[in-house]
Amino acid sequence: MNANIAARFRQVFESNLDKVCLLRPGLADWTYQDLLFAMGQYANALNSLGVEPGDRVMVQVEKTPEAIALYLGCLQIGGVYVPVNTAYTLDEVAYFVSDADPKVLVSSTDVNLGPSNMILDSDGSGSLAVLAKSQSTNGVVASLKGEELAAILYTSGTTGRSKGAMLSHDNLSSNAETLVNYWSWQDNDILIHALPIYHVHGLFVASHCVFLTGTTMLFFPKFEAGAIIQHIKQATVLMGVPTFYTRLLEYSEFDEQLTDHMRLFISGSAPLTEQTFLNFEEKTGHRILERYGMSETGMITSNPYDGDRLAGTVGYALPNVQVRITGDKGEVLKPELVGGIEVRGPNVFSGYWRMPEKTAQEFRSDGFFVTGDMGVMSSDGRVSIVGREKDLVISGGLNVYPKEVEILIDALEGVKESAVIGVPHPDFGEAVVVVIVGNSLIKLSELDAYLKDRLARFKQPKAIFHLNELPRNAMGKVQKNRLRELYASTFKAES
Repeated sequence: MNANIAARFRQVFESNLDKVCLLRPGLADWTYQDLLFAMGQYANALNSLGVEPGDRVMVQVEKTPEAIALYLGCLQIGGVYVPVNTAYTLDEVAYFVSDADPKVLVSSTDVNLGPSNMILDSDGSGSLAVLAKSQSTNGVVASLKGEELAAILYTSGTTGRSKGAMLSHDNLSSNAETLVNYWSWQDNDILIHALPIYHVHGLFVASHCVFLTGTTMLFFPKFEAGAIIQHIKQATVLMGVPTFYTRLLEYSEFDEQLTDHMRLFISGSAPLTEQTFLNFEEKTGHRILERYGMSETGMITSNPYDGDRLAGTVGYALPNVQVRITGDKGEVLKPELVGGIEVRGPNVFSGYWRMPEKTAQEFRSDGFFVTGDMGVMSSDGRVSIVGREKDLVISGGLNVYPKEVEILIDALEGVKESAVIGVPHPDFGEAVVVVIVGNSLIKLSELDAYLKDRLARFKQPKAIFHLNELPRNAMGKVQKNRLRELYASTFKAES
């Protein structure tokens, strides 16, 4: 049997040709027939550019129906889809190109980085769109095995070097099927899709639930709370990051009456605060369903659809997924003890692209993946995330690894060293803050100007502090936990 997930999607699309797939407020809707035809055209366009099974197709474009068709067309012919955050600078993209060695680079502008560069603009136009429209709508569907690569997602590395997580067709299929069942997806569901499509949440979790069931998504180019409130009566499900919910709660009209028809609110990609959970329930009568996942695994755990959704927890291991909490030596800990979270299952990636040594470090001999997150499991298996073994900052649902930022700031004249941390922020969950030793005259505005073309905006510090020296332990390691405590109330006045 062909394990190509795009082949499964095509079967669903063919059974729902006249049904609206992408419902676009103020713009023309796309039916499943429209998407099926465009999917075939983009598959043929990539074929004409020499893309063969296993070749990488790197994509840095805005969220459009054409971008969705490009993704599906790439999977259909066996290409390996490599999405890149639209906020990344040219220097950052250049690294990804050198590492992934794509056959084709699709972007919104001509970046001239080596591989064949095609344009797909924010309005769905560009050289790739022109090429696709000249193609037949019946693209060849590659016959693939389940373990063959479908996508590579780059995750920032704590050493400054990004890692490409390799996800197979089986990884994507198993996770999508599990979520459709676990979240009791309904034939008449309409999903509000306001997430970006360059990471696992918007590209895989949200889209695949719709594509596997032949349902409809309210397709927004980006999240705007006012637009969501205006159209929410058309929908039944919302998937979002915590920032979505904090911003919706700012509107007085966002209440129980406005949301009484909604079936499910789901949150992920960053920790949901207990206060947001409680405020949301008080205002709407709905309990947000929080879940836990990562680029390397897709979804790992979820609060139950039927049953208690508890603030501060990410629920239970999904069906066919195993989760355990381990100590420093890899031993499995008893319930209620804090340790490292490890996971094994059909959703777990095969390793990091061209990094066999790093891959070997991150997997136990029995196949469990070491996530790097710290958590605790109750006696009945409910998981709570308590911290991160690595100093990852999650701001607005996007990952920021401090080392990448510190390397650039340390290069500034007069800076002896820097420490980048995440501190609580009422809107973004966490905000990036930098503590600098030396060059005490540098201002945040100057730092912003310096980093503007070197680093994506979401990675740039939102506050800057100066110390004579950084706190260290006996081994000389910077104690970032002390810095986080020291500056924890930086944005408290904004709440």
